[in-house]
Amino acid sequence: MTAEGTSQVRKAVIPAAGLGTRFLPSTKAIPKEMLPVVDKPAIQYVVEEAERAGIHDILMVTGRNKAALEDHFDRHWELEQALERKGDTLRLQRVQKSANLGNVHFIRQGEPRGLGHAVLCARTHVGDSPFAVLLGDDLIDERDPLLDTMIQAQELYGGSVVALMEVPEDQIHLYGCAAVSQIDGAGDQVVRVESLVEKPAIGEAPSNLAIIGRYVLSPEIFDVLEHTGPGRGGEIQLTDALLEMADDPDRPGGGVTGVIFGGRRYDTGDRLDYLKAMVRLGARHRDFGADFRAWLMSWVDSEEGRGRNGSSGKPAEREHLGH
Repeated sequence: MTAEGTSQVRKAVIPAAGLGTRFLPSTKAIPKEMLPVVDKPAIQYVVEEAERAGIHDILMVTGRNKAALEDHFDRHWELEQALERKGDTLRLQRVQKSANLGNVHFIRQGEPRGLGHAVLCARTHVGDSPFAVLLGDDLIDERDPLLDTMIQAQELYGGSVVALMEVPEDQIHLYGCAAVSQIDGAGDQVVRVESLVEKPAIGEAPSNLAIIGRYVLSPEIFDVLEHTGPGRGGEIQLTDALLEMADDPDRPGGGVTGVIFGGRRYDTGDRLDYLKAMVRLGARHRDFGADFRAWLMSWVDSEEGRGRNGSSGKPAEREHLGH
């Protein structure tokens, strides 16, 4: 693990401007990033991950109706004073924690032009050093320090680094996908990215390695994004800019490395995976995980858990997101 203070990666960008349409009507008035995952909003897990990797300067790229994000990472003096008067030290500490997670800054994207454009909005704040990008739909278990490994790879090989994860072949069309080759002496986890495809057509993916929501980018990516035109979905795709960097590894900041992640990832990007994340994290919660697991097992064995006809009604869905 990189010692805190020695890494060039001192800043992180968290794009959070999406409309969250897959969670309507819940996200009509509440940012999707503020939906709770057990007992804290999803976005807090992401900021805490950056903190664990030694990154304390964080820029969130937001949009309209996202003021709740700023409120969450600000002090709430009235609430804190009320809890202090009650002697509720535990909840006071929980409330204060979100306001003490480094220096969290905010900027608006202005218009929804894609992930590449959201990253480009961070150019002035980031400056001329490598930086991390963390997407809020992907939560990485704190026991699996993916970001630390990616920072180490960037320091060793330069250029940019993307997180990759094996997914079933029938799911790869839902992701950006990478074609990779081995790097001498790097082992199986760190690979060279030869090509990238954003959501390939079924049967046309170069591998089953999906790009998941963690990046460590060279600052030269901004120059590429400046002239990257709209791609898939009419948006400026970060994948397209990274492909250009991968195609020209000798240019300043060029080359793309992949870190293949085999740890625990919790996907909160759609309703079903969000429910899975809630169950998996709730089952290991230090306060009530054991009780929740016991209840869950008894419920699954009950008539209600089996369904009215005594069965689940549908074949078991293979879980492909983490262990």
